Amino acid sequence: MKEVIGVRFRENGKIYFFDPGKYQLEPGQHVIVETARGVEYGKVVLGRREIDETKMSSPLKPIIRLATAEDDKKYMTNKENCKKAYDICLEKIQQHGLEMKLIDAEYTFDNNKVLFYFTADGRIDFRELVKDLAAVFKTRIELRQIGVRDETKIVGGIGICGRELCCNKHLSEFVPVSIKMAKEQNLSLNPTKISGVCGRLMCCLKHEQDTYEYLNDRLPNVGDFVKTVDGKKGEVASVNVLRQKVKIIVTQEDDTKDIEEYKVEELKFKRKRRQNDDRISDEELKKLEALERKEGKSKLDDE
Repeated sequence: MKEVIGVRFRENGKIYFFDPGKYQLEPGQHVIVETARGVEYGKVVLGRREIDETKMSSPLKPIIRLATAEDDKKYMTNKENCKKAYDICLEKIQQHGLEMKLIDAEYTFDNNKVLFYFTADGRIDFRELVKDLAAVFKTRIELRQIGVRDETKIVGGIGICGRELCCNKHLSEFVPVSIKMAKEQNLSLNPTKISGVCGRLMCCLKHEQDTYEYLNDRLPNVGDFVKTVDGKKGEVASVNVLRQKVKIIVTQEDDTKDIEEYKVEELKFKRKRRQNDDRISDEELKKLEALERKEGKSKLDDE
């Protein structure tokens, strides 16, 4: 076991582990550490804890020092310079006529490098742009192309729920999301209904997936035959997952059929093993593809 602390370099960004060494660190404190990008200023978000060394992909780097008042001031100065760098880069992009969307600019703490994040439909030849930027900033320049989900995480926004976007507010890393989750939660498979601001499947589908899987496993499937506690038999017409209620078609003694609702605890049935796959019917797939073509872009492939 190895003692580590967790450090973030961006608000709600990925957590990286470092060797705390002799420092007694608490969440909320700022530290200076060495990373692959150079010396960086980070915030401690996880206090001292032990993890299995076999699960670490690379050796831990030590904390260089606790951040001083001068380090804090330099970090804030860098943030102000980032805004100026963004405006300059945006102007240079327009001058070169490049079809790219600038998302963010970032200085490394030691000012050894300036990073620019952008999105584009394809590959961009930005060699001349890099030369111009290097002449202006007199330091190393790195242009990094990112995907639409990363763009949304950086920019932020408001989701259809009326709250701040999960990826920007609290998600450290993107979680895998699939069509199967939407089906499990009985949601419309219309891409406009289950896609987020980024155009990909909504991250919040993952939040409730475990609960829906548990609740669905307690219910019969539509079309199954069940027996009630009062001795009636019938075919399942529909299920209410959250309320845990089932509507069944019951044949009365006079051969008339009624729909009656029961709690799942009032039914007896043989539980069937649920299929755990992401497949959808051909009819559903054709419907989705038609909607995608209508909107002019794919909203179902999950990065």
